[in-house]
Amino acid sequence: MGHIRVAGGETVSSSLLHADGLNRCPWPGKDDALYIAYHDEEWGVPEYDDRALYEKLVLDGFQAGLSWITILRKRDNFRRAFDGFKPEKIARYDKRKIAALMKDQGIVRNRMKIEGAVLSAQAWLDIMEKSDGFSMLLWDFLGGQPKINHFRSTSQVPAETPVSQAMSKELSARGFKFCGPTIVYAFMQAVGMVNDHLVKCHRHAAVQKLARKK
Repeated sequence: MGHIRVAGGETVSSSLLHADGLNRCPWPGKDDALYIAYHDEEWGVPEYDDRALYEKLVLDGFQAGLSWITILRKRDNFRRAFDGFKPEKIARYDKRKIAALMKDQGIVRNRMKIEGAVLSAQAWLDIMEKSDGFSMLLWDFLGGQPKINHFRSTSQVPAETPVSQAMSKELSARGFKFCGPTIVYAFMQAVGMVNDHLVKCHRHAAVQKLARKK
């Protein structure tokens, strides 16, 4: 994650105090209500739903080379274009559907990423059919529980870890695309597999309480 440049060009690495009196991680800045809501309501919340995990992994793949706020602003368009991210439907996309998606200005029109979403859907279906599910596969890398970090600055947050490297290798072997270790670590942060809210951020303690009990 490194140092985050927020609105106004200021580079910060520690938590930011907002007008509502709450400290937050610096990356959403102070001015974008959508980004702040995502930080407060979604990022770092443990996610265990198989389909929701597929959606987030695919969107993180679309983010590659872009900023997350770009994808977040297009997320509703993505959900419309990709049939609510139902892997059962996406796995059957043909050349005609892919061509239509390439003309959809509401999404990121990258053929390799679109085709990657289809291949990843097929891999997801295979996992769901032959194992205990996608969620179980991923959470088993962490023993079923989130890793709680205690970073005070974004400069302490890694871009990838041995766990994200192992998860990336497993996903790639099973046919998923756009799942390198850096993408996977960003995914792990977003779906609460790791708690990377800075310790002074008001969400650090809150999301810690949301982990599924063993």
